[in-house]
Amino acid sequence: MTREDVKAILEPRSVAVIGASRQSGSVGNRILINIIESGFKGPVYPVNPKASEVNGLKCYPSILNVDEPVDLAVVAVPAAVVPEVARQAGEKGVKGLVVISAGFREVGYEGAELEKELLDICGKYGMRMVGPNCLGVINTSVPINTTFASSKALPGNIAFLSQSGALCSAILDWAPMEGIGFSVIVSLGNSADLNVIDFIETLRDDKATRVIACYVEGINEGERFLRVAKETSRVKPIVVLKAGVTNLGVRAVSSHTGSMAGSAVAYDVAFREAGVITVDSVEELFDNAKALAYQPIPHGRNVTVLTNAGGPGIVATDSCEKFGMGLAWLS
Repeated sequence: MTREDVKAILEPRSVAVIGASRQSGSVGNRILINIIESGFKGPVYPVNPKASEVNGLKCYPSILNVDEPVDLAVVAVPAAVVPEVARQAGEKGVKGLVVISAGFREVGYEGAELEKELLDICGKYGMRMVGPNCLGVINTSVPINTTFASSKALPGNIAFLSQSGALCSAILDWAPMEGIGFSVIVSLGNSADLNVIDFIETLRDDKATRVIACYVEGINEGERFLRVAKETSRVKPIVVLKAGVTNLGVRAVSSHTGSMAGSAVAYDVAFREAGVITVDSVEELFDNAKALAYQPIPHGRNVTVLTNAGGPGIVATDSCEKFGMGLAWLS
């Protein structure tokens, strides 16, 4: 997996919004507005057979009616229609899909069959896909925002990969108040095609990204994850919040994105072997990411405690020993 494999998704030159809507507040309308307001410099093509114009842009009945090349199609139509519009995108020569639509593997057997059909279409036409059942993708360097979130991302050097669209949306609301900026945000959804491993591998060499923060419910390619995470963590930190670590959590994961959560112990061992930093809360995830984004990667385990109060210094010293860090004494 290289940057070229996902270039149409992270760095598109042109975008079609299939399901663009004139209805204020709708998903299709919000996506179109976000792309325009993000400062995207390429052409944007709304696609809706029931409209001739949306937000001041000419609207097309089908992506096949767009004369110019289209790199990326953002799809926000009912699930049953998604395979057909994906097929049309493939015929058009589109290289990347971001499928916002829900109603696939996460809802049961029929949805899983629909997702398989969608994946087969992507394979036939050589398209790479984020989703389905996702919030969208943001790249502040391009810049482009293909999400339907109501808040904007500040530019920064943290990449955030998430299997929860709602968490992405909440982070977008909260991060500006904390001064946290992002290079890339990817809401992975069901990860039918591109998954968290693909983006970790892609972002390893991304100059705009200093740390990769992940919310993960399940990983299906264990050996590949170990290899990619181990290679990446040598050059930039990976911080992971793994959800679904209890019996009830595992069941919740299955109904959310259709992922297999797996054994908590197995994940702990794999993360440790790969050099991944694990955390237990969203707050910890971004505390770690923010700290690592603004300082060089430590070369060892030794730390120095500087304090003007004895009590906090003792607490810090205890914490250092608890987490296997050594104290470097000042002369």
